[in-house]
Amino acid sequence: MGNVSQAETLQRIQSALNAARQVFTRFTLGAIEAEYKAGHDPVTEADTEVDAVLRQELLREGEGWLSEESVDDLSRLGKSRVWIVDPLDGTREFVAGIPEFCVSVAMVEDGIPVAGGICNPATNEIFLGSLDLGVTYNGKPARASQRTSLEGALVLASRSETKRGEWKQFQKAALNVRPMGSVAYKLALVSAGLADATFTLTPKHEWDIAGGTALVASGGGFVSTLQNSTLRCNNKSPLLSGLLACGTFLRDELLVLVNEYVPAKSGCE
Repeated sequence: MGNVSQAETLQRIQSALNAARQVFTRFTLGAIEAEYKAGHDPVTEADTEVDAVLRQELLREGEGWLSEESVDDLSRLGKSRVWIVDPLDGTREFVAGIPEFCVSVAMVEDGIPVAGGICNPATNEIFLGSLDLGVTYNGKPARASQRTSLEGALVLASRSETKRGEWKQFQKAALNVRPMGSVAYKLALVSAGLADATFTLTPKHEWDIAGGTALVASGGGFVSTLQNSTLRCNNKSPLLSGLLACGTFLRDELLVLVNEYVPAKSGCE
């Protein structure tokens, strides 16, 4: 990792997530929807403040920055170390008071997410990990699911994809499907073995998935695009085709299942 160890990078991520959590203490879960309707915009406020806090805690000279809440500075394309962050993933859930939203941070080196951290301030969960050091869940070592069969596996589905009926096609498969908000949070749960797999049928932005991708890989799990190609970040366009993540032994079975239902698509439509 050049001159910066993964341990140092993780310390930076941890302090950034702790600072972000402080911002969320000013919002009352469940009261957010009412504020939203009254004309206050807590989402914008939370997003902007968390983005500023993350930037202050994480960014150092010579590193690039990509955030959902910042104007994209394409100078990141020339940097080998780039922070990719989402200050608030799961906005709908945040507004509705559903505790399925999070702050997501990734350190990407030469296109590969090598370290990440995800914090769900509503549930007080913190996931931290790097390729060298593995994953911790609330400070304790964790790892991705060791399950060897998809039958009965807990698979986290996109709440919005489920509402649109896109997961009906998987009803015949013997999966335990649970709809949930925030793709970053779903990936974090998979990284620590708290769920067996997740996949998304629609394109996602790098900031949605970079932190979770780093965590799943750090936990010994498997992550790829739906077309089974390696996920690379810090692209000129941050939109990626869908992805899947699972415990390493579920890889082949999950790829077969998804390919059966999701024909290969060209590009990110």
